[in-house]
Amino acid sequence: MYNRGIRGATTVEHNDEREILDETVMLMREIALRNQVNPEDICSVWITLTQDLDAAFPAKAIRQLEGWELVPLMCSVEVPVKGSLPRCIRLMVQVNTEKSQSEIKHVYLNEAKKLRPDLAAPKA
Repeated sequence: MYNRGIRGATTVEHNDEREILDETVMLMREIALRNQVNPEDICSVWITLTQDLDAAFPAKAIRQLEGWELVPLMCSVEVPVKGSLPRCIRLMVQVNTEKSQSEIKHVYLNEAKKLRPDLAAPKA
């Protein structure tokens, strides 16, 4: 068994609590679905937000999902690089898995698809 990182990112239109929480849940669910992982497989989730998002803690949304209450979650602010993608939420999900690095499916939604177009499209 290996410990692998699964990257994910999404964006929101506004610095709005409901929008941040909803997009975080959508991203987390998509990562879990595409990689066939459940909360027991997850070591931890590191969450970053760009500095223009301060209306909510995205971890709150994940913690409220059924079965996710005990998954270790940590929020932080993304490095504020000039010209970087605004209103962006990023996840680094560390999972225990038998999958190779090439089998991991990273997830980029909304405007975050621009960050890694090579990884943004779902793999078959």
